[in-house]
Amino acid sequence: MYSRFVAGEAEALADFLAGEPWPFHVHERVDRADVLQRVAENHYDETYWIEADGERAGIVRLFDLEDETPMFDLRISARHRGKGLGRSAVRWLTDRLFGEFPHVERIEGTTRQDNAAMRRVFRRCGYVKEAHYRRAWPDASGHRHDSVGYAIIRRDWQTGETTVPDFHDE
Repeated sequence: MYSRFVAGEAEALADFLAGEPWPFHVHERVDRADVLQRVAENHYDETYWIEADGERAGIVRLFDLEDETPMFDLRISARHRGKGLGRSAVRWLTDRLFGEFPHVERIEGTTRQDNAAMRRVFRRCGYVKEAHYRRAWPDASGHRHDSVGYAIIRRDWQTGETTVPDFHDE
């Protein structure tokens, strides 16, 4: 279901990313030439294809792997959304990061407040809302959306428990 992207697949990645809009990402439209340039700059070193129904349905890009708190970018093509691929991908990347990188203490992800599907994915995968950033996410039209940050800590992943931050500490 997951296969590592290799630089020889640059054209396929560029086609995939530039081939449709990504409404809940900072840049809704991706420029094909930019993807090719970023591949040449090793931007997609830790990127994995998500495969479903015999085709490439999405990508997961892991980054900041040297940090104790890596992050990720997840994109599922429009026609494959709503089929559980996002949830499977977040569970897969969580298990991979905690299982293969002993220095990782927590994993973070951020999404727009209005991306209800991704917010459900985070919660169903044991991630906890830790931050709410007001008017922090501009879209292509200049409208500013709130963004929300989620994370899972190693202890919660190991125990299956969910610890919630104390937001009432003032």
